[in-house]
Amino acid sequence: MVLLAASVCTRKGNVLLSRQFVEMTKSRIEGLLSAFPKLIVTDKQHTFIETESVRYVYQPLDKLYIVLITTKSSNILEDLETLRLFARVIPEYCRNIDEKEVSENVFQLIFAFDEIVALGYRESVNLAQIKTFTEMDSHDEKVYQAVRQTQEREAKEEMKKKAKELQRQRMEAQRAGKAPYSTGIGNSISGPITPSQPTEMPLPAPTPVHQPFKT
Repeated sequence: MVLLAASVCTRKGNVLLSRQFVEMTKSRIEGLLSAFPKLIVTDKQHTFIETESVRYVYQPLDKLYIVLITTKSSNILEDLETLRLFARVIPEYCRNIDEKEVSENVFQLIFAFDEIVALGYRESVNLAQIKTFTEMDSHDEKVYQAVRQTQEREAKEEMKKKAKELQRQRMEAQRAGKAPYSTGIGNSISGPITPSQPTEMPLPAPTPVHQPFKT
């Protein structure tokens, strides 16, 4: 089988989550899911619908639907078996099968969906294995978050120590009568600046005046 996507939606067609297993554009998957509710015939017991391009395999879950979108060439018996596994996974992570629970546990459900299907093909796993794998992933995520929080906390403590040390140096410099250490051109000269006295310029010597010669 080639499974294109797995989705959980309301009876009105509102998509709560959707996981694509092959490369698909956002517009295409949205178009396929928006068309699904219009194709359902309530008075029939069929759990699959075929269109010109895809097959919908679905199962009601209280007020929701679990929907698999596959290629038309996929094996319908395998599709139905995979659908049943998807339907069993959801109650393992949602206490109530409703919009609120699905929305709150959307990431756990996506992780579980990824254990069932890889690159469009069904994995050989059962429900117990899926739970084990997702719990391992969850544990690894918790370890990563714990390490990251520890690193952030240590960095903050180091910054506090440096700030205290700088404050201590400033206080010691003030007690010693010195200006605290600082950088910059404006602070490179210490002490009061005395204005300089104006310098008197010498007057030019008078030019002698020659009297005219008399005979």
